Amino acid sequence: MPPTAAAPHLQTGTSPAAPRLALPRLSIIIVNYRQWEETDALVRRLQATAGVQRGDAEIVIVDNHSPRHPLVKRLRRQPHVSLRRWEQNRGFARAVNEGCRLSQGEWFLLLNPDITPTDGFLEGVVALLDQLEPNAGIVGFHLRNSDGSRQLSTGPLPTLGSTLARLLLPRSRRKYHCIRTDQRCRVPWVTGCCLLLRRDCLRDLQGLDEDFFLYYEDVDLCRRAEERGWTVWYEPNLAVVHHAPLHQRPVPAAMRLVTRHSLMTYASKHWPRWQFRLLTRLVATEATARRWYSWWTGDGHQARLFATLGDVCRDLRQADSAEAQRRIDSALRRVDVRVGV
Repeated sequence: MPPTAAAPHLQTGTSPAAPRLALPRLSIIIVNYRQWEETDALVRRLQATAGVQRGDAEIVIVDNHSPRHPLVKRLRRQPHVSLRRWEQNRGFARAVNEGCRLSQGEWFLLLNPDITPTDGFLEGVVALLDQLEPNAGIVGFHLRNSDGSRQLSTGPLPTLGSTLARLLLPRSRRKYHCIRTDQRCRVPWVTGCCLLLRRDCLRDLQGLDEDFFLYYEDVDLCRRAEERGWTVWYEPNLAVVHHAPLHQRPVPAAMRLVTRHSLMTYASKHWPRWQFRLLTRLVATEATARRWYSWWTGDGHQARLFATLGDVCRDLRQADSAEAQRRIDSALRRVDVRVGV
């Protein structure tokens, strides 16, 4: 069973008699991508909590090559806040790993910029740290939509059959299942938009898998954690509002490129080889159909992105994940993934 992490400490001064100051137990990791206003609002809300004010938690922001914004200087000046900016969009998994590397806590709390914590959420998370079993590696939380309705946050491990069958469901339910409980319980995986992760667990797994650019890295992380003896939990009594989940937004070609790549990457790691190859054929067929439709409607930019998706399918079939990643990096260098332009 994985060991319990001891709270780290920092030695100040050079004298043996110098006092030792406790580092924050919790590091809040925020990956920003063209959402400076949302990130700033989240930081201000977190800084108003007792947990941040008394030093139980720090805030680490990693920016995935967003345009310059006046809020950058403001965020850099805030207490308990660290900000790292990249000159290239390197994807969510790499940014999370960088944020964790820069942080000091024994636990990480991943929060999307479009998250609004409910009153008492952060204090509840800090209290939860002392309640979890030593082998509890990952915890997810109750999500709500902006209108207060429930948003699903956990689901079954995907298979080829379930992935295809769930295309018949509404987008909000395709990856997820509904758990009705008021007790903390074990689950297969929890979404990465609001996720608590033990440092020892992340170290054991050697970080999030950076082959994933965006999406499915959370499913893969939870699956690998369970395989290594860690447990994954859903905590229904602590909630946040998630304002802009993918299923509530249009999906431009750039987003389809990265989400399909991530699904195929997951399949290459965890499904039988024949199922993975069949999936790449199906995605390539979809890419061809969407490419021709884009050309027919006069959208050459979208057509080129779908052509790149077809090339990525071929790269992954040939086990050349590095070339697939290079194509994605090149295609998205000057594109806002959220809107595709």
